[in-house]
Amino acid sequence: MKVLLSVLCVLALGTAAQAENKMAAKPAAAPAAKAAAAAPAPTTKSLYERLGGAAAIKAVVHDFVGRAAGDAKVNFLRDGKFKNIDVTKLEGHLTQFIGMATGGPEKYDGRDMKTAHTGMKIKGAEFDALAADLSASLDKFKVPAQEKGELMAIAASTKPAIVEVK
Repeated sequence: MKVLLSVLCVLALGTAAQAENKMAAKPAAAPAAKAAAAAPAPTTKSLYERLGGAAAIKAVVHDFVGRAAGDAKVNFLRDGKFKNIDVTKLEGHLTQFIGMATGGPEKYDGRDMKTAHTGMKIKGAEFDALAADLSASLDKFKVPAQEKGELMAIAASTKPAIVEVK
């Protein structure tokens, strides 16, 4: 560990010295350019962090599942074939999936999308209704447009694996 830190310090000092030598050879920059260069680079947060993390995702998922279950256009119970669905398990898998897909620490332990939905005969219109329900849940929790768009794109990317009936 000490060796690694020493190597990093040497690299940092060498890079700083090279940069200093290059700057000495160049004409002075304008004050605004110097200020911009001195400003720290903004940190980029993951979508997971921007959504508010595990608790926020769990709250949205809970609202979304309830909303979708009550939406006849979604056909949530697949015409009664899935009336004994374990809603808690479903919400857990959705929370894991969204957490993982947005850069969070969650590990999705469910089946892949195609396997999980094979035989359900989900139609494109049903998927679209489900997506509209997700959008409404995101709106309810006032998720900003950029984050909402990114999450909706992730959801849309699963459509080819889920929809069996065009």
